[in-house]
Amino acid sequence: MEDYIVRATAADNQVRAFAATTKQVVETARQHHNTSPVATAALGRLLSAGAMMGSMMKNDTDMLTLQIRGNGPIEGITVTADSFANVKGYVGNPDVMLPPKNGKLDVGGAVGVGLLQIIKDMGLKEPYSGQTILVSSEIAEDLTYYFANSEQIPSSVGLGVLMEKDNTVRCAGGFIIQMMPFAQEKTVGRLEENLRRVSSVTSLLDQGYTPERMLEVLFEGLGLEITDTIPTRFFCNCSKERVEQAVVSIGKKEIEEMIRDGEDIEVKCHFCNTAYHYTVEELKKILKRSR
Repeated sequence: MEDYIVRATAADNQVRAFAATTKQVVETARQHHNTSPVATAALGRLLSAGAMMGSMMKNDTDMLTLQIRGNGPIEGITVTADSFANVKGYVGNPDVMLPPKNGKLDVGGAVGVGLLQIIKDMGLKEPYSGQTILVSSEIAEDLTYYFANSEQIPSSVGLGVLMEKDNTVRCAGGFIIQMMPFAQEKTVGRLEENLRRVSSVTSLLDQGYTPERMLEVLFEGLGLEITDTIPTRFFCNCSKERVEQAVVSIGKKEIEEMIRDGEDIEVKCHFCNTAYHYTVEELKKILKRSR
């Protein structure tokens, strides 16, 4: 099944919702970065959220960045997404290993205590930036807290990544539910009741639930209306030309030293781990262009 996001409303537009299946997105990220199971789970949760939040943005050129900075051994997570739900990301330490906690991958332990920052670049003079503390470091709860405190939108976020025994991704996805300001108490009450009956996102995905079916369960008795479906994918727009800018930024003196050393250099893209090679001749041309 291809990855996709479903956008929907319920209870006569009192609620809006997003649900996604992101197995390919997370497996592609795992392959690019060779992440450990707990790093895959942490990155996969944030990638799933990033894809759904990207699809919330209005303009084609809008960009979203989600950044988790914690004191745990994963050394932070960064994800970016566009309004077409193209998403990419990386963790500081892809090799982090921790013993399971209550039979599950210890994402909270890997992330540690810290901050969640969301930056939305919507082509205005300054990007919008909101920041909150990590309340559980499990990512879904942290985003729920962020929406309530930074954007004043009562929300419920569910995210999950389930691994196979060979450490590939078995299933991944999630949902974001948001109450509109005019939502009635009885709608909120019914939704909370439905949410209590859902044990976890991974258990639903593992049972073969599609994003549509997930929302049907969450909005039982609330008149779900699916508005559209959009594909999502792990996509990095890096290129040798773009990465050249990173080479330029290290400074003229350092580039001259590399040329003197007479050795080719390799520069990797943070987001997709693609390696770009520059020969001494290419470095000379870069130095010439940057003058």
